[in-house]
Amino acid sequence: MFNSFKTAILLSALTALILIVGQLLGGHQGLIIAFAFALIMNGGSYWFSDKIVLSLYRARELKYEDAPDLHRIVESLSNQAGIPKPRVYLIPSQNPNAFATGRNPDHAVVAVTEGILRLLNTEELEGVLAHELSHVKNRDILVSTIAAVFATAISYLAWMFIFMDPGRRGWLGIVGSILVMILAPMAAMLIQMAISRTREYGADAGGAKYSNPLYLASALEKISGNYQVNPQREGNKSMSHMYIANPFGGDNIKSLFSTHPPMKERVKRLRGGVM
Repeated sequence: MFNSFKTAILLSALTALILIVGQLLGGHQGLIIAFAFALIMNGGSYWFSDKIVLSLYRARELKYEDAPDLHRIVESLSNQAGIPKPRVYLIPSQNPNAFATGRNPDHAVVAVTEGILRLLNTEELEGVLAHELSHVKNRDILVSTIAAVFATAISYLAWMFIFMDPGRRGWLGIVGSILVMILAPMAAMLIQMAISRTREYGADAGGAKYSNPLYLASALEKISGNYQVNPQREGNKSMSHMYIANPFGGDNIKSLFSTHPPMKERVKRLRGGVM
C-alpha cells in the first residue's frame, strides 16, 4: 500500500514538472503539448517502462540454456523470496552492474551486465541478485523505473522546446530556455533522490534475508573498486539510480546528487549485521 502511495506521489510530482517545463518554455501551446506528453508518459510508464529501459540499454533476454547457472541462482532466490522467477536479461556493457525492472513481481526482469558476470564470483553474484530480488519483492521496481523514464523524458522535452521557434522569444527567452533545460532534469533527479537512498538500504537488508550478507558486501567492494579505477564516462545518468551501484560515482555522503547511499556505509552495515 505504501509503495502504491509512493508511486502516485512520484507520478504526480514528475507530471507537474513536465507541465511546468512546457509552460515556461512554450507558453500556452507548450502547456498543451506537455499535458499530452504527460498523459502518454503516465500510461506508457506503467505498461511499457521496463521495455523502454531495456531497449535503451540494448539488453537481450537470456534463455535458460544461455546461462543455466545464472538462471539457477535467480530461481533459488525467487523461491526464498516467495515471488515468481523474473526473466533474465544481459546488458552489453563492461561496467559491472545490475538492476531490476517491471511493474510488479509477476512482470519483473533482472538485468546484469557482461562486466558484472566477468568481475564477480558465484557467491558475490548471488548477493547482488538477492538485492535486486528484494527490490522486486518490495515492489520498488515500478517506482524506480517510472522515475527513470520520466527523468529521461523531461530532459528530451526541455531539448525539444529549446529549438521551437527561438526567434520569437529573443535572446533573453533563449537564455531562460537554456536555464530551464538545465534545471528541469536536475529537479527530476532530486525527486528521484527523495526515495532512492532509502530504497537501497531496504534492498540490502531484504537481500540479506535471501543470501549471506557478506556475499553482497564483497560484491559491492569489488564494484566500487572497479569504478574507482575505471569510472563510467558514458550512459544515461537519469537511469543511474536503478543500478545496484551508481556507475557515475557520487559515492559521497555530502553529494547532493548521489543516487545511492555511501558504499562504505552499505558495506559496513552488511558486514556488521546492522540492517
